[in-house]
Amino acid sequence: FFQLASGGGVCSNHSSRTVHCKVMSDGGAWLDVHHNPVASLYTFSSCMALEDLDKDGDHKLLVADLGTGHCDMKLKVFQGTKLKSEIPLLDLPVGLCSFHMDTTIPQTPAVAVASGNFVYIYKGLRPYFRFTLPTLELNSAEADLWGQMKADKIDAATLREMLESVSNDVSGVPLTVRSQRFLQLDHSELHQVASTCKHVPLKRQSIVTAISTIHKTFADQDSVSCLLVATENRDLYVLDPEAFTILSKMVLPSVPVFICAWGQFDVEYEISIACRDAAIYTLCRSDVTPRHKISLGSQPCGMVRLDKTLVVGSMDNSLSCYLTKGKMLWSVGLPHTVTALDVMDHQARGYKAVMVALGNKEVRIYRDQFLVNVLKLADIVVSLRFGRYGRESGSLLMVTQGGALDIKILRRTVTFERKELNYNEENRRQAKPLDIPKKTKLFFDQSMRDKEAVKAASDAYTRDVSRLRLLSCKAYAKAVSSSLTPMVTKQSSSVKVAVQVQGLGPVFRLTVNIQNTHPSNALVGHYITFKCNELLYRIHKKIMQVPSLVPSITYKLETVVECMDDMGRSEPVYVFVLGRGSPSPLITAVINMPVSETVVVA
Repeated sequence: FFQLASGGGVCSNHSSRTVHCKVMSDGGAWLDVHHNPVASLYTFSSCMALEDLDKDGDHKLLVADLGTGHCDMKLKVFQGTKLKSEIPLLDLPVGLCSFHMDTTIPQTPAVAVASGNFVYIYKGLRPYFRFTLPTLELNSAEADLWGQMKADKIDAATLREMLESVSNDVSGVPLTVRSQRFLQLDHSELHQVASTCKHVPLKRQSIVTAISTIHKTFADQDSVSCLLVATENRDLYVLDPEAFTILSKMVLPSVPVFICAWGQFDVEYEISIACRDAAIYTLCRSDVTPRHKISLGSQPCGMVRLDKTLVVGSMDNSLSCYLTKGKMLWSVGLPHTVTALDVMDHQARGYKAVMVALGNKEVRIYRDQFLVNVLKLADIVVSLRFGRYGRESGSLLMVTQGGALDIKILRRTVTFERKELNYNEENRRQAKPLDIPKKTKLFFDQSMRDKEAVKAASDAYTRDVSRLRLLSCKAYAKAVSSSLTPMVTKQSSSVKVAVQVQGLGPVFRLTVNIQNTHPSNALVGHYITFKCNELLYRIHKKIMQVPSLVPSITYKLETVVECMDDMGRSEPVYVFVLGRGSPSPLITAVINMPVSETVVVA
């Protein structure tokens, strides 16, 4: 349908609708493709995604629809101008993202929908897995009260009175959802609800507040990614993409609402999280608590990552840009409240910008702090996504407050250069004079001290740089000697290795995928061996000979690992790739083995 829109077929059939949209929009930069005022969508930007589900080059629109806000929640898939399919959801969705679980050809992506205390995984638009958040610690006094109610030692009125006293203790563990709802009931409903719920086991679970993805090992677009799940209990979980086990848990000072991730989880990464306390926290590799904090002036309405910076829209009608370590680069004022935020990454043109939807029915595009385009619509936009839709890379999909779906295409001749707008006037309106403090006596004393100690400062700088170079060389030498890299590139060997663990235990299947990355030369004479704690694991094939490796072909070698421990312990298994005439392993892979299913049941 994009070809028809570019040629004018849609405009001729729906001339009245198209003319109405062009009057309200910037016709110079955008083409009106489709406008469906009766789509009846109720969603936000975090619940929209564009993805090629079938790997046929035709990208679809995924929407987690909130329905009426109480019922009729669905996962909808749009293809072109039509609704392709829809899947019912059991609870209100809070986020949606697509990711790759494995490297199986064809690499069809999976879809993760966060809803309540579950994360639903769909593969091929069919239910594949449901991840449940771990249960939390119960309030001992609350559990004791429900135990007395089950033993008929107290009645429903006494239970409610004592639960109210427990809830007033703010220093203790919060009450469960059952007790909180029980306190909101009328007096006539207490006995019936208490009689029904007292036989159900009491448990306290958190709910998901935000969801995102991060690459696991490689930074390729179709590489395997891990799920990032943030909860109301101020926890951030990193999930394994295959077994959906918790790889890492991080604790935050406040409840997270937006997540932006960069890097690879197995190599180096940065996870920036905007929380309800009007602050942004940054987590790096091996961090359990946040390393950096960015204090905002007001609550965040949206956050996106643009290269190495974070762009945040706040409730004080401002758009600000920060470095991940906390330094503000720029800030501009907005004429109205922010309703949606997204990145405009036009890879075909090679430029990036930030799209901001406002409450005055405008969508503004900023490159750095400069306003380059304003798109006016007939209704307030509450969610938007820019990317490839169908086979067109410059598509803008918007959902309005009235539930309409609006699709536009960026003209191929538009570059959003400075000459398109009066930048001098715009910069004078946006720029705020800097409040430069007066020079104090302490400033002059410090300046004189710096001038007098020039040689000492230079010597200290030279010493620190030399020490940094020494530490970098030591770290590089350690990494090379231990061969702890997913791939090796030498003149004689160019090999890439990926290891998968399959099974629930106590018997696991270890699949080693090895590939020759050299463009022309075949490799021979390689071996794979394993190292583990022999008291915990028994490997059936400890040494495997690798066949001749033809370039660009992935070879699979399998072995069986049996867990012989029944105490719930698990330790890593090391995989070594040995080459002919090499005194040390070419590659060393470390596998964190999961706990055996029999141990979990026990």
